[in-house]
Amino acid sequence: MENLCLNVALLRRKVPNLTTAAKSVGLRPATVSNLCTGKIPVGRAELRTIAALASLAECTIDELILKGEKVEMIETKIKALDLFAPLAKGGTIGLVARPGMGQLVLLSELFFRLQKEDYTTVLLLPDGDYPEIEDVFQFIDMKVSSIKEAYEEISAKGKDVNIAFAADRSHVLTGDIIELQTQLNNIGMNNVTTFLVDLKGEVVDEDMPYGPLETLWHFDVDLAARHKYPAVSPLYSTSSVLEGAHLDQNHLTIQQNAQKLLRRYRELRSIVQTRGIEKLPDSEVQTYKRGERLEAYLTQPFYVAEEFTGIKGLSVHLSETLSDVRKIIDGKADAMLPEHLAFIGQLEMN
Repeated sequence: MENLCLNVALLRRKVPNLTTAAKSVGLRPATVSNLCTGKIPVGRAELRTIAALASLAECTIDELILKGEKVEMIETKIKALDLFAPLAKGGTIGLVARPGMGQLVLLSELFFRLQKEDYTTVLLLPDGDYPEIEDVFQFIDMKVSSIKEAYEEISAKGKDVNIAFAADRSHVLTGDIIELQTQLNNIGMNNVTTFLVDLKGEVVDEDMPYGPLETLWHFDVDLAARHKYPAVSPLYSTSSVLEGAHLDQNHLTIQQNAQKLLRRYRELRSIVQTRGIEKLPDSEVQTYKRGERLEAYLTQPFYVAEEFTGIKGLSVHLSETLSDVRKIIDGKADAMLPEHLAFIGQLEMN
């Protein structure tokens, strides 16, 4: 089947307030968001939904749907991200989290890693007083205070330099981010990967807090409360990289099987907490324990947190992550205790 995906960049430019616009024509914002990130493949969408989006964007359906386009993945070597919601190069990434769930730590870690890959990191300073953002400063090459300055500094770098750009949601609400992306698009700069955070922690209560996204990282309050970092939800985070033929079939199969296991583990965990593991049938005990091992394996020590955790930061190549996750799902790690899998790199089996 021909590979199809929505032209998310066009939607961002033409329909800045997509949440309100979608509701006005009878579309559910969550459905539109899932189409943008690839959680719902374009090929499975109702024609009326695609037609309504094309009407909102004042474009043809052919302009709205990209055929045969491949969304390139940036391999972060962070297990949970690469497996469940890969970073789309040149796309817009939204972090959905309440304060204290680790979104700025993750942003710092990503910028640290991207700098090692010769990315130039740029931060648009937020309006208001947010002292916590200063923790990110040491991983920033350029701090800018306005959209005009951001455009000047980024465009001066040229098309041959990869840019990682971060901004607070306040600049999304004013339309500044749309303006910047439009200006950069007009001069053919497709090398800017944009990270959007919400320093106020309000985005968790909205359907499309940032508008259309290529990648959504939704933080999980339960994982954060149990210090399972990075606390990025494997069930609600997603990426357009996962859509259709963008992803290697082996990756997609393992990703889906891992989600299935973790979803069932979450259900069983609520039973175990209230009634005890002895109330589970033997087959479900095995599922529960494998889910517990997989959840532990997906934690990872970060380089930027070494002085606080005392644990050396680690990177894991995607191929290693896929191999390890398959082993855990298939039961080849059943002899290992979950605590021995927490905050490790690659799986080491005797």
